[in-house]
Amino acid sequence: MPSLIKLTPAGAEPVEDRFVTVLDEDAIPQGADVIVSLIRLKADGEALLNSGVSVGVQIEPAEAVEDLAAFLPRLSVVAVAFPKFRDGRAYTSATLLRERLGYSGEVRAVGDVLREQAGFMLRCGFDAFVPADGSNASDWAKAAHRHRHVYQTAADGRVPAYAEPGRA
Repeated sequence: MPSLIKLTPAGAEPVEDRFVTVLDEDAIPQGADVIVSLIRLKADGEALLNSGVSVGVQIEPAEAVEDLAAFLPRLSVVAVAFPKFRDGRAYTSATLLRERLGYSGEVRAVGDVLREQAGFMLRCGFDAFVPADGSNASDWAKAAHRHRHVYQTAADGRVPAYAEPGRA
């Protein structure tokens, strides 16, 4: 099972992933918290969301995150896929989830996720990661807070350097 790392203001910690990712052709496990595709969510979403389990969705880069708007208040996690580390569309999806759609649940990076991306992912609103590079929570905590200053506002709410107290 891949390790799940959650970043918090205090650092990073490995956590047990309670969600099972279910492929479109597979049956939903009875009583399990699940992550399904956007296609499956659109087809079976109401039944899943009313079943008493926690439900998440995985968004692929070519899918419009805005299609989740009606489901977001009831979703526990949105897993945003990075098919290749250099594909930046997932950053846009996370930013839209946080800033435009106001999603406050877990935004998880899955796929080709590398710790060198941690700081950028945090800025866009990711707060959980399934690393593809074998890194651990300590590695992620260091990478996430590598740079002391930021230079613009973003989904993570950090104060830009020009607006820090004591700066003129």
